[in-house]
Amino acid sequence: MKTLLVTTAACALALALGPAAQARGYEAQVVRTKYGVPHVTAKDFGGLGYGQAYAFAQDNLCLLADKIVTVNGERTRHFGPDATNVVAFTDIKNLESDLFFRANIDIETLRANFVKGSADYRELVEGYVAGFNRYLAETPREKRQADCRDAAWVRDITIDDMLRLNEERMIQASGGAWLRQTNAAAPPTAAAPAKAAALLGLPNMAEQIGLGSNGWAFGREATRNKTGLLLGNPHFPWEGTNRFYQVHLTVPGKFDVMGVTIAGAPGISIGFNKDVAWTHTVSTDRHFTLFELKLDPADPTAYLVDGQRHAMERREVTVDTPAGPRAHTYYLTLYGPVVAMPQAGLAWTATTAYALRDANKNNSASAGTWLDIARARSVGEIKAAITASLGIPWVNTIAADRKGDALYADITATPNVSAQKLKDCAPSPAAAKLADGARIYVLDGSRAACNWDAPGLMPGASMPAVVRQDYVANSNDSYWLANARAPMTPFAPIVGPTAVPQNLRTRSGIVEIEARLAGTDGLPGKGVDQDAVKTMLFWNKNHAADLFLDDVVKACGPGGTAATAGGKTLDIGQACTVLSKWDRRMDNDSVGAILWVEFWRRAQAIADLYATPFDPADPVHTPRGLKGDEATAAKLRQALAGAVDVLLTEGVPLDAPYGTIHFAVRGQDKIPVHGGEGSDGVLNAQQARWVPGVNGYVPYHGSSYIQVVTFDAKGPVADAVLSYSQSTDPASPHYADQTWLYSKKGWHRLPFHPADIAKEAGPVLKLKQARTNRQSGFPSLKGAESIRSGFADSGGRWG
Repeated sequence: MKTLLVTTAACALALALGPAAQARGYEAQVVRTKYGVPHVTAKDFGGLGYGQAYAFAQDNLCLLADKIVTVNGERTRHFGPDATNVVAFTDIKNLESDLFFRANIDIETLRANFVKGSADYRELVEGYVAGFNRYLAETPREKRQADCRDAAWVRDITIDDMLRLNEERMIQASGGAWLRQTNAAAPPTAAAPAKAAALLGLPNMAEQIGLGSNGWAFGREATRNKTGLLLGNPHFPWEGTNRFYQVHLTVPGKFDVMGVTIAGAPGISIGFNKDVAWTHTVSTDRHFTLFELKLDPADPTAYLVDGQRHAMERREVTVDTPAGPRAHTYYLTLYGPVVAMPQAGLAWTATTAYALRDANKNNSASAGTWLDIARARSVGEIKAAITASLGIPWVNTIAADRKGDALYADITATPNVSAQKLKDCAPSPAAAKLADGARIYVLDGSRAACNWDAPGLMPGASMPAVVRQDYVANSNDSYWLANARAPMTPFAPIVGPTAVPQNLRTRSGIVEIEARLAGTDGLPGKGVDQDAVKTMLFWNKNHAADLFLDDVVKACGPGGTAATAGGKTLDIGQACTVLSKWDRRMDNDSVGAILWVEFWRRAQAIADLYATPFDPADPVHTPRGLKGDEATAAKLRQALAGAVDVLLTEGVPLDAPYGTIHFAVRGQDKIPVHGGEGSDGVLNAQQARWVPGVNGYVPYHGSSYIQVVTFDAKGPVADAVLSYSQSTDPASPHYADQTWLYSKKGWHRLPFHPADIAKEAGPVLKLKQARTNRQSGFPSLKGAESIRSGFADSGGRWG
């Protein structure tokens, strides 16, 4: 049956492409500019994908090959059941992820959607598969990336692999985040009633794992050159296939876009063309709901909807492990898979179970949507594209165009569930509690009327969006303060809340923007330009310190001793002195920055801390100040003692300059990394973890690709930096070059126009391949040829 399905999908694809498309070959030219950025030129989208994948494989072969293993549920086979990998931004054991992906990716539907979708995207993906496989075929093992050159799991990829990979990305903020709870669901038995998930916590939502970004767009009323200007500052992982990869894609006269894509994804995710620039930030929308099921009293694997009995579908999957085959049964309903989270009141009992419906499952519209964004000539066209497709999975869209318009849009694949339906269909007190606290919405699955309203996804025209000529901004709070001068009125709660405290990055961003527009921030003049925006981001101000450090120093008093939460007494005098002299920045030479990070991590959890509580009428400036009573002061000293304790235990001097203990590791180099915790209100956010072996705080998530784009008479003017560099291959010259650039607060003026590319261009690689064996749906390497012009034969690496 599996062979038949593959053949059927391949034949459908061949018919969709037509005889002329089948006869064409792949042809691309790749030239690299400074920092290893590939510029791919082709006559069609198949050629673009072909050249893009070849370049990506040169830089990150192991990265993509490893993820292909994940989405096919084959990690246990190659890496063992108990080692971990990252799924939905969370560490998951291999066996758990293998079971989940084997059961929960609907490859037949993904194939059908692919055939019916964007013809340009089909060509792009087919070319990408051919380009990656071409690199493998012509690159000897000894010249591949050392980390995986002899690995059995490095293989040719297929269209199915690409479809699975895209699906994994679509569900990262929905079904993927519920992987453990999906795996934990099992019908109750007399021997083990609903214990499978007893140790599981709530799934990691974006705000819990620090997933986020800053996106600012300025219009002609705010910019000095009277055109649009965009800051794109996504905070994303430094490791894995959620890393960004820089590339420039051109079909002369038809398509010309530059920026970044998520590793291994064809096309561009964040970037610019001659008329528009765009970025994304993680939205507050919930892209799923749960349904409480009323079970058949005689059978806990059957449920009732309007009194009609429905048997759950059983789906059994098996993974081979060193201890023998491991089978697992999943239970599916008309809403989606059954999930279990007993400690949150969501247990599978004899009477009740819970199912998850995912707005992004089988979201195949996303790929064509990003191609439409890349072709847009104005922010209005971007808004129209995302409204029509509803293909954007879980991010806001922020954009600016050369006419001087600025767009904010929270238009994503979101359940069409109104505030009234959430109220009318809340099935239990436990459900209401989850809605109020974690914003996890549970609907009554025993009533058909409580399912999502037709057409299922919330219409784009009913979601938050605004085009302005001054500014829009988002730092992962809701749409409410996209422009602080004109707060938006409430939309459905499932989209996001209003009149609630804002995170410190949101507040800091608005403060900086308004000060710049007023000319009160110490920079020359008023209004924004590229230099001002770059300075604002890399000022590395710690907004929490700006708001609260003076009160902390007062609470220190003369210093003396204080006890940690665990009762350990320590001298905090030096810590108080260091903080009193700190410059309140997260720069590499800042003394006191890491002490504040550890202190504030503890202090912000103190209850009833603020002198002026949150006021929805003044959300940018409240809460502010810390209470000055002795009880609060004692808690602050305790938090400071805790910070001192952890630093002394790690062997970190309290007065260590930040960059000496906060750094990226590249081979033998420890590259100082500025920026700090987003929860501290640091715009240039960097999350880091203590790594004992290197004795430092090593960033793993935060500012990644940063672009500041405006327009002149010729088109885009873009300054950018990719904090972790292009390549994951330690032997590559582009393994650390931009990390050093970022460390020094440097920027790269991206060469977009042909004359600018020519000034930086290295050797030219010309690739050409005939499309043969089309009956299988996959291109072969028969007829492939390459022409290298000055291409160094160094295992596919560019100098």
